[in-house]
Amino acid sequence: MPDPKPARPTSLGIYDKAANPPITGIEVAALILAGLWLVGSALFFLVLAPNGVMGGTGGVLNFMLILLVVFMPVAMIWVGATAARAAKVMREESQRLQAAIDAIRQAYVIQSQSGARAANEPSVARKLDEIAAAQRKHETALATFSSSRQGGARPAPAQQAAPAGGGDQVALPLGTPAEEIRPPLSTEDFIRALNFPETAEDKPGFAALRRALKDRPTALLIQAAQDILTLLSQDGIYMDDLRPEMARPEVWRRFGAGARGREIAALGGIRDRSSLALAAARMKSDPIFRDAAHHFLRRFDRMFSSFAETASDADITEFSDTRTARAFMLLGRIAGTFD
Repeated sequence: MPDPKPARPTSLGIYDKAANPPITGIEVAALILAGLWLVGSALFFLVLAPNGVMGGTGGVLNFMLILLVVFMPVAMIWVGATAARAAKVMREESQRLQAAIDAIRQAYVIQSQSGARAANEPSVARKLDEIAAAQRKHETALATFSSSRQGGARPAPAQQAAPAGGGDQVALPLGTPAEEIRPPLSTEDFIRALNFPETAEDKPGFAALRRALKDRPTALLIQAAQDILTLLSQDGIYMDDLRPEMARPEVWRRFGAGARGREIAALGGIRDRSSLALAAARMKSDPIFRDAAHHFLRRFDRMFSSFAETASDADITEFSDTRTARAFMLLGRIAGTFD
């Protein structure tokens, strides 16, 4: 069921320039200070010391000095008032500009959500879908082959004896799950797969991803991570743009052992306010995003608990720098895992 189309905002009042009053508190304060200075100057020069200042041979020079003493502070007061009002106007303009930028970004987010999601998926996501489809076809063909062999005629005795004389080959009954035949997934392939291929030409990355998709628990985590990364990309949030504060391996081990809250708060190393705000708003308003995020966090929790049992500190450090781990840091902060 497609998401309902969000209502389009009908008011753009944030773009309107606010009307500045002709007289503000700054001008009133300047008037009061200038008036007090003029009154004080008049009292001093006309009442307290009229002869000592106005008299003497240098009458013109004294008059000029009196003008400077009286009117220079007044001029400085109004220069300061003008600068203060200009600073206030600049702050208001900056706030309106920030509000306009936020509104434009929100409109872009709404437009992106209302569009077709398939058109917005990155090339890596499409390649992952192709790999998953190929894996399903392979498993279907294997199951069909096993069922047809079990239901058919029994092989000839010579055919039955052939595997027994095959040296190192091990005879396995038909229908044995492929997971029991394959070797376990290496730690290097596991970490590389959770970071996803760097580019479309990253052949080692795609090879590791194909091997990881054959391991069912890892494949479930990769699928959950792919879904949430695709949803985050629709809001312009990409893991490569985030620079988290890396936590020590012992903090990750405490998380793998079941610790939650402030004890593992160092894992929430994502500090990008824009990404946190966008993801938190999407978490509240989009039930599909919310379900995908919680599903991803559960899968990540289970997978890391088993991974931490055998991983070294170097493996955990490399694991924490993957795109999947960064998505966990971002969504964990929003979901309150580290509170």
